[in-house]
Amino acid sequence: MHLSSDISAFWLIPWLGVCVVIVWFFYRKNSWFGGLTSVFRWTLKSLRVAILFLVGILLFGFLLQTQFLRSEKPVVVLLADRSASMLNYADSAKIKGELFALRQSMKERLSEKFEIVEMTVGTDAQYSDETGFDDGNSALSLGFSKINTDYYNRNVGAVFFVSDGNFNKGSHPVYEAQKINFTPVYPLIVGDTIPKRDHYVKNVGVNDIAFLKNKFPVEIDLEGIKMGKGATSVSIVQNGKVLATQKVNYTDGKRDFNHVSFLIEADKVGFQSYSVVLKKEANESNYENNIRPFYVEILDARSKILILSGAPHPDVSALVESLGTDQNLEVVSVLSKDWDRNLKNVNLVIWHEPGINYSAEIQDLLMQKSLPVLYCIGPNTGSGVVGKLRVGLQASGSNQFDETQGSWNDGFNNFEVSPELKRSISFYPPLKTKFGEVGLSGSASVAIFQRVGPVTKKEPLLFFGASENRKYGVIFGEGIWKWRMNEFLRTKSFDGFNELIHKSTQYLLVKQNASNLQVQFPKRFTKDEEVIVNATVYNESLEKITSPKVKMSVKNERGRVFNRDFAKSGEMYRLSLGKLDPGKYKWTAFTSFNGKAFRKSGEFVVEDIALEKLNSSSNGQVMQQLTKRTGGTLRYLKDYKQSMDDLLKREDITSVSYAETSFNDLIDLKWLFFILLLLLTVEWFLRKWLGSY
Repeated sequence: MHLSSDISAFWLIPWLGVCVVIVWFFYRKNSWFGGLTSVFRWTLKSLRVAILFLVGILLFGFLLQTQFLRSEKPVVVLLADRSASMLNYADSAKIKGELFALRQSMKERLSEKFEIVEMTVGTDAQYSDETGFDDGNSALSLGFSKINTDYYNRNVGAVFFVSDGNFNKGSHPVYEAQKINFTPVYPLIVGDTIPKRDHYVKNVGVNDIAFLKNKFPVEIDLEGIKMGKGATSVSIVQNGKVLATQKVNYTDGKRDFNHVSFLIEADKVGFQSYSVVLKKEANESNYENNIRPFYVEILDARSKILILSGAPHPDVSALVESLGTDQNLEVVSVLSKDWDRNLKNVNLVIWHEPGINYSAEIQDLLMQKSLPVLYCIGPNTGSGVVGKLRVGLQASGSNQFDETQGSWNDGFNNFEVSPELKRSISFYPPLKTKFGEVGLSGSASVAIFQRVGPVTKKEPLLFFGASENRKYGVIFGEGIWKWRMNEFLRTKSFDGFNELIHKSTQYLLVKQNASNLQVQFPKRFTKDEEVIVNATVYNESLEKITSPKVKMSVKNERGRVFNRDFAKSGEMYRLSLGKLDPGKYKWTAFTSFNGKAFRKSGEFVVEDIALEKLNSSSNGQVMQQLTKRTGGTLRYLKDYKQSMDDLLKREDITSVSYAETSFNDLIDLKWLFFILLLLLTVEWFLRKWLGSY
């Protein structure tokens, strides 16, 4: 223990001199002081000097530095696997009892010398002494990662790891165990490490979404153990119907890995359930892993585009040819005078030269249905008709025409186009447009400006906007068929022109989400996951509100319906449906606000992915690697006492003493305060007793 300070202790000497001078000056003119005996005079002077000197030490900011030793017992972690695969074996009924006995024995034999910490690992890692063996995943590496993080730079003596060694999530546990420096792992294995005759579906790779009438790939990994040399088969089954079958050959006979690919046609809309079925062979140890279900959401992505034209025109043919290259689009072209006014299933209307045989009835119908429209406005559409289209465009009333090329607007960001298309636009021949200035509303986004020679004008050639709950686009010119031909002459393909037309129509086809009720949650879960639903309600100003009640109705495949109420969570709503049985579910969320009802509906699926049922034998190789890499010993769980004996015999796992240094301000020390108070009290008492007032 010693004093330290930012200033030199040498300055205490002159400070002592200052204290002596102050005391001399204070007492030199006191008449009563001269009448005292020399003992009292020196006593009072000494007390005052000591008080001033001590106050100075406090003001100088001296620190009291102390050192002491702290002993830390080694930490022994009991890490137990709580995944469902622990119950796959003949001796699984004994595991809970043996694990309980292990815990009790560790407390009795090790608690005096070691600090005991209990953890479990499955889907995640947590501090717990309860093991339910019900987790649907084995992420064994998370347990060692948590130990390394939470006990970094601590004296971790050993890890007792109770597991079957099988993991299906995360990295190899050896990688994380090695990061816990100088810490041996004592694996206590459960189950049978001798592989049994079995083959199973190891993995199924498939896209979550496929499109109607398209074929989607299914990639399957198969593993065979002690199946012998021969052949078997694997099939894709839907509702009891075999869709496809392939032959699988086992060439090694002891351990075989095979990869099989299928192409399955998507013929129904919605969540479709399929199963990979591996043929059952004689004397397999486990038939449950021969079937692996999977779900694919089939979307009807086909959109219907209606092309209306006042008269036949090569621009219309160019549009039909371009849009026809997309198999997800249904394109219908008709003259406006022959159209039956049927908009059923129509998602987008392209109206070419609406000024030819203009019909206010058509315009009113499109506005009423709030359908997106792409207008192709050429010289034959007068300024009066342009105003009736309500696209924020004020065209010149002049009958003169101009020919203008295009220049891509780099500030346009409604959708992205390729650099090749931007370059192609500068080569495209001019379109025939109305001569004169063109006014445009501030809300419109211009994609292509008009260009005359090297001069880019402010007038648009292609722009997009939105009004009255609908989106629209305008091609302000005639002759886009020339663009298509120019693209082919330069590049020997129509790709650039097709990209421009496809991107423009796709942007208009995307629906704006303007609902006051929004519901957010994934469309697929596993049977081991908790289904959490979030919802948000907006008022007319699109501000989040939580005053209305929000309810949800969920219906399973058997027709059972259950209703739940959302709970408020901040500015949102939250609902937990818990863990659900595998299958398809339909849901409807609804609320009402200001006399209006709002509703959302959809589907989700709970998948029966029983990864923990795949393995019929424990993975002794993983447990052996943990032993070799960390310096522990491998035993079965029932032999846990021998592992504890090994630990107690080790001399390198001992308590560690740490020298800790602490710094305390003298002004924070209570005993110093009481000394100063005592000195002041004694001086005051002597002065009063000796007659000073």
